[in-house]
Amino acid sequence: MKVLIFIHCMGSGGAERVAANLTNYWADKGWDITVVTVAPLSWDFYTLQPTVRRVTLELVSDSGNVLVGLWQNLRRIAALRQVLRQVRPDIALGMMTEANVLLALASWGMPNLCSIGAEHTYPPKQRLEYSWKNLRRYTYGLLNIVTVLTNEGADWIKRNTDAKRVEVIPNAVFWPLPIKEPRILPNVICQPGRKILLAIGRLDMVKGYDRLIEAFGSLSDKHPDWDLVILGEGDLRTTIEEQVQRSGLEKRIFIPGRAGNVGEWYETADLYVMSSRHEGFPNTLVEAMAYGLSAVSFDCDTGPRDIIRHEVDGLLVPSDDVVSLTLAIDRLMSDPVERQRFALRAVEVRSRFSMERIMGMWQGLFEEYVK
Repeated sequence: MKVLIFIHCMGSGGAERVAANLTNYWADKGWDITVVTVAPLSWDFYTLQPTVRRVTLELVSDSGNVLVGLWQNLRRIAALRQVLRQVRPDIALGMMTEANVLLALASWGMPNLCSIGAEHTYPPKQRLEYSWKNLRRYTYGLLNIVTVLTNEGADWIKRNTDAKRVEVIPNAVFWPLPIKEPRILPNVICQPGRKILLAIGRLDMVKGYDRLIEAFGSLSDKHPDWDLVILGEGDLRTTIEEQVQRSGLEKRIFIPGRAGNVGEWYETADLYVMSSRHEGFPNTLVEAMAYGLSAVSFDCDTGPRDIIRHEVDGLLVPSDDVVSLTLAIDRLMSDPVERQRFALRAVEVRSRFSMERIMGMWQGLFEEYVK
């Protein structure tokens, strides 16, 4: 099987991690894999197998205005079309909306190519310029298939785009996770014997860390042996740090940055929490549970309700209800027996979202088009 994956960059984001997992899994199977990015190699965070062909279009730049942006995207489409002609893949897979749109236009009129666009967020919650929303509506009809992470996402794509075929394929859980740089050691950040409430993700408004810090602050006196650790980096670092300072909990809330050893943090932590305003299919939540962590999450759109089985392996609370989130965290902080009961069932995500199961869904899809 010859597969080309097109994505803006191979940085440290969730969709990029999925792209890396897909790439390396298929490369290990002996498939011919090409990864194409708009961004240069210097932006790469994830390591790919040495057999993977790596192509960069080197066309990252600020749009400036509508006309400049149009010209730059025409250049990207032309450059990607040239790569498609050179590589001649059986399958071309776009990752995320803008890459999907560019792939749809670049692959237009190539009869022997199966083009697939993969959505990695819940589309109506996505921050997307109006022009890209319009392009998504019409260009998705040029793709053979559009994949989404949840049934809610599939329903939205069917109603709001011209997509001919929509399939639901969730993300696979990759366990155990490799250790890479930057390595941030838990015992350096937190004192021995402290319990850790863990959250992982980029520091932006979507992840809802303002709500999480508020919830932890109201519980800090009741649970003096617990610390909150938020792993990640992003534009809101200064804002979040200022909130921590106002709370007076600088010695109990830690934001050490982006870590390449999140598996070690999952192993060390005592409880995982997701305070997001919305998600697509949160990789960190399923990873935490694969490591045997019980979890608390807002029942936001979308993903957590597909991962956590409420009162079986974790707790779901009404989206945006900070009081309910606080009560759920308090409940599990207070009860190590219940945390362990949930944790014993949480590890079942290893089979529910196993690489073999999810990759089998992808391969079955590909084989319908590649004879």
